[in-house]
Amino acid sequence: MNNEFFAALELLAKENNIETEQLIENIKQGILKAAKRDYPDSENIGIEINPEKGKFDVRIIKTVVDTIPENPGNEIHIDEAKTISKRARVGGTVEIKIDTKKFGRVAAQSAKQSIKQDIKSHESARLAAQFDSKKQECVSAVVTKVEPSTLNAIVTIDKNEAYLVRSEQIPGEVLKAGDIIKVYVQDVVNLTKKPALKITRTRNELVAKLFELEVPEIYDGTVEIKSISREAGARTKIAVYSRDKNVDAVGACIGPKHSRISSIVEELKGEKIDIIPYSEDDAEFIAKALSPAEVLRVDILEDEVKSCKVIVPNNQLSLAIGNKGQNAKLAHRLTGYKIDILPENPTDN
Repeated sequence: MNNEFFAALELLAKENNIETEQLIENIKQGILKAAKRDYPDSENIGIEINPEKGKFDVRIIKTVVDTIPENPGNEIHIDEAKTISKRARVGGTVEIKIDTKKFGRVAAQSAKQSIKQDIKSHESARLAAQFDSKKQECVSAVVTKVEPSTLNAIVTIDKNEAYLVRSEQIPGEVLKAGDIIKVYVQDVVNLTKKPALKITRTRNELVAKLFELEVPEIYDGTVEIKSISREAGARTKIAVYSRDKNVDAVGACIGPKHSRISSIVEELKGEKIDIIPYSEDDAEFIAKALSPAEVLRVDILEDEVKSCKVIVPNNQLSLAIGNKGQNAKLAHRLTGYKIDILPENPTDN
């Protein structure tokens, strides 16, 4: 019977990716709970599980006394103790083996449930550790299913499933099973139960990580991303700065024949990206942030809040403001300035 037990133990360890020693500890705790149910008055229960020796024993340990035991669950008279071990002596202990079959169905179920719970806890801890390395990173995900009614997607990341809800998908994109996409891991949730990745494709951080993956100069720190503003699915503005005067920050991000920026735009399903050269001169930075519009002048106002007036050619006014004010809003978020855009000649039609 012991051989069957240890064969099952080894198989269980392999199936659940758990060290045998750890699983033995789990089993010991489960058996201990079960034994205490059948022997509630016994405080000292010994369990030995030794795969190398093929030994599996459960024992009640009692103290030997020479009077009538006051606590029969933990004490045994010397005369009875001698029948168990000839070397028994008063003040010492004897070990009384328990037939594991006596645990019965309820005891066995208790051990099974304890083991099952411990395995779940171990698996949760393993997943949490595995997921933690992906936190705040951009990772590849394979779309396995898209729910027709909600358009929420189930994706696989390193053989683990994650849920990409519709609100965290890029507006307008249509995902289908088999698509390989990049997602940004915001956090790891449900740490005490079943850990899960909270992922998104709408956050600014996704754009930053995509540039880091595509642009070696950003990855090695030569080029720095100063700020990003984004309307997911429509347009992103990203301000970059070179720490090396011999490296063109904008050119590095665009790449030879637009190769780097094209890869990012493709990943973001055609989202327009304006790469803005960062400047410590606020007026210059604001003018660049309103790209692709031409700016004639930027007046920084002496207000409590950061604000400015921007003058543009009359034919550039709509472009500077953008559809539904989008260009101006993105420039505001990028620079931190409230921007009032005015035409060069207000009276012109």
